[in-house]
Amino acid sequence: MVTIKKVETSREIRDFINFPLKLYKGNEYYVPMLYSGEKNIFKKDYPFNKVCDTCFFLAYEDGKVVGRIQGIIQNPANEKWNQKRVRFTRFDCINNQEVANMLFDSVVSWAKEKGMTEFVGPLGYSDLEREGLLVEGFDQPQTFEEQYNYEYYQHLIEGYGFAKEVDWIELQLRAPKEVNEKLLRVGSLMLKRYDLRLYQAKNLREYIRDYVEGVFELIDKCYSRLYGTMPLNDEIVAAYVKDFKLIVRAKDLMLILDKDNKPVGFALMFPSISDAVRKSRGHITIPFLIRFLKAKKHPKVIDLGLIGVLPEYESRGIASSLIGLLVNYLKDEGFDHLETNLMLEDNAHIQNTMKNFEKVQNKRRRCYKMDI
Repeated sequence: MVTIKKVETSREIRDFINFPLKLYKGNEYYVPMLYSGEKNIFKKDYPFNKVCDTCFFLAYEDGKVVGRIQGIIQNPANEKWNQKRVRFTRFDCINNQEVANMLFDSVVSWAKEKGMTEFVGPLGYSDLEREGLLVEGFDQPQTFEEQYNYEYYQHLIEGYGFAKEVDWIELQLRAPKEVNEKLLRVGSLMLKRYDLRLYQAKNLREYIRDYVEGVFELIDKCYSRLYGTMPLNDEIVAAYVKDFKLIVRAKDLMLILDKDNKPVGFALMFPSISDAVRKSRGHITIPFLIRFLKAKKHPKVIDLGLIGVLPEYESRGIASSLIGLLVNYLKDEGFDHLETNLMLEDNAHIQNTMKNFEKVQNKRRRCYKMDI
């Protein structure tokens, strides 16, 4: 017999966090979230919990956890897009439609009481978190920034009545065998024409001190038109900066500055730490720290986290300047390849900027929607 319970006790919180570790035990592609970070989302002072409503449920069969789900009412996003949506995330389940249905039903009942009319997901608190259901690329390496799932999840979600709303694609990029000198030349000319310059700090403290506010304003302007985005307040930004600075190296953040030293374009990359996190099962241990620091200092693969240019510069070749810099960076640092994170399938502009790499589309993720 399957039963559903709202997560309330410390034991239930541990069960919620640990369930995917058991479900994916031995899976070579699954990359867990960090355990300490997952514990934080249950705290009242977690920044998103001050602007969002959320719920957590566990499914049990014969006393054993067989599924979990989180529901999020992202109030700032609903206000921005004039919607009444509840999101689901952290959906993990055995291959059983009854269990999946009962988990979804629990979130729906909770959301209806709060006046919601649409159910969407997988979506996290913001678009800077794991989102989308993997529907292609189950045998591909996963970035730490994105979520892996079993192939049967798609059938469970669609079996409940969800239909596709949007897809994202991901690419594996390699530097071309021959550098496109024209791209570099044109990029350099465009920077000079518009009185712009490339900036890379000597250390992260310099970035944080001088440019973190401008970078997040830039992220908001570059991404605000895209699906599911929401405004970030100062407390949320500070939390993201705290997380990012543990992974990002100064040389992995490129800024294009105008004559007033304001960012107009950027590329943010992360050394791939997937293997280190996978081997530690998300726990911060001494062996994890050794593997993590090694991966951070000498990564074989780099993850392209975010890239953007202010809308007013999109047609002026500035994006091409950034791509030219990335191509050179990939060659000079000797990385095997670069893994992109999510790009909307209909975002022709960002996909077109990738044409100067040797590229392979290796993953696809999907967000679903249904009326409730």
